[in-house]
Amino acid sequence: MVLNTSKILEVGDWLLRQALAEKPPEVMLEALARKLNHVGIPIDRCRMAWSTLHPLFEAETVLWTADRGISTNRFPHQEEDTDEWLRSPIKWMLDHSETFMRARLEGHGPLPFDLYEELRADGYTDLIGLRTEMFTERSVLPLRADDLGLYVTWATRAPGGFHDTVVETLRQLQRYMALLCKLNIYPRLITSVADTYLGPTIAHEVLSGRIRLGSGSQVRALVWFSDLRDSTGLAEDLGEDRYLALLNDYFDCAGRAAVEAGGEILAFIGDAVLAIFPIREGETSESEASDRAVGAARAARAACQIVNRRREAAGEVPFEFGVAMCIGDVRLGNIGIRQRLSFSVIGPSVNEAERIEKETKRLGIPVLATDEVASCDPAQWQPIGRFTLRGTHHETALYSLRLDDAGAQSDRGSSASRNPSPRNEKASTVAMTGTMGSSSQG
Repeated sequence: MVLNTSKILEVGDWLLRQALAEKPPEVMLEALARKLNHVGIPIDRCRMAWSTLHPLFEAETVLWTADRGISTNRFPHQEEDTDEWLRSPIKWMLDHSETFMRARLEGHGPLPFDLYEELRADGYTDLIGLRTEMFTERSVLPLRADDLGLYVTWATRAPGGFHDTVVETLRQLQRYMALLCKLNIYPRLITSVADTYLGPTIAHEVLSGRIRLGSGSQVRALVWFSDLRDSTGLAEDLGEDRYLALLNDYFDCAGRAAVEAGGEILAFIGDAVLAIFPIREGETSESEASDRAVGAARAARAACQIVNRRREAAGEVPFEFGVAMCIGDVRLGNIGIRQRLSFSVIGPSVNEAERIEKETKRLGIPVLATDEVASCDPAQWQPIGRFTLRGTHHETALYSLRLDDAGAQSDRGSSASRNPSPRNEKASTVAMTGTMGSSSQG
């Protein structure tokens, strides 16, 4: 078989242009498969997989088939030891440090992997797998022991399978594909890590170049602040392991509810959760942000009741927490020194939310908010009076969220309420600081 060398070089040059244009892998892969068929390389299926840095997912994949087009998938971390993974050709290549493999699928003899059997049953005659490491120990993102690199498989239904010339051509194109994926995946990996540790809003600020001391921007938002009751006492009474388990149960109630409702967690401050629901003109109104935040508070309270029943059934102590909400302008910006910066959210609204949360404990009311929040949907709120918040010289009107039975438990029955001020739980926070705190496998 003779391939047009100039056409192959054109494909390689096209891949380089795609890399510079930062085209998504799924867009590139479908176009590449069609280009290869156009120059005489019979491709009926191709799949790309690469490792990612994500708290939920171990790897991402893009699959193209001639009859079904493009599909994408992510593989959770917990799936890495499934039978499917352990019996996959990717796992075999990693275990044996191989960068190339080939499977001729025609015939009726036994095949070593389930994937090969599936492909044979679907009419495929040949498959090759290629793996290229994209990072080294010197990279900003160094090579990990479980790093796939770029893993690509090509399959055909052509009688007799791939000609050896085609196999060699695909091996040469692998380097172009690895470069393209590295240029595309690097930013995605960095963005994923930044989103995980900083939250999308702060991550965008940092990655947009606001990295000088004092730089930042102002954002209007609903500030959502939650704090665990009697944390110091619980930590002393339970011991490290049991308290850590309780803390994670609490974060899973409060933090998860805020994120799933569309909020962004800016920081875990000890045992407190600071989140915002951004308000952007033309995108999210104050009323919409309030609806989401209220939904988060209700979900957090309901989850708390479920988790506490489970904890008590297991002989563990229950926990309680308060939630405070207010609306205002907050400033996102760098504080610290030039050699070590922390991107923080500061402003009167942040301080106000923290101080209102203290009132949830003193008054024994689980969820409190200001007039700006309550006025978005007055039917959900009950006015309880005007209060002078700690550190202020004016009165603030506060409203209690009307809770249904699932979330109506009052702090008055909790251990924190029975001992109103057993210990100084936490110093007042003036600036809240953001911390860097299934298809077949082949």
